[in-house]
Amino acid sequence: MPRLHIEALLFCLAWAALAVCGGLLAGWRTGALLSVGLLVVIMPISSVIVTRVESENVERAVRWGLLAAAGIGLLAYLNA
Repeated sequence: MPRLHIEALLFCLAWAALAVCGGLLAGWRTGALLSVGLLVVIMPISSVIVTRVESENVERAVRWGLLAAAGIGLLAYLNA
């Protein structure tokens, strides 16, 4: 059985929580946009960083940074 990576699990849970919060607080379209939109943005950027820089720390920082930016964007949308 493969080893469980806690950081990856936490990232997935945070991503899902952000999409669910967006769906509950701002409508299903916002939740879907957060879920699919982050998928379309994070996955290609992660693969480019890993293939060019080969640094997991940089890739991890970019992933969490994009997730945090999406969370801040959701808060700004809800407070507008």
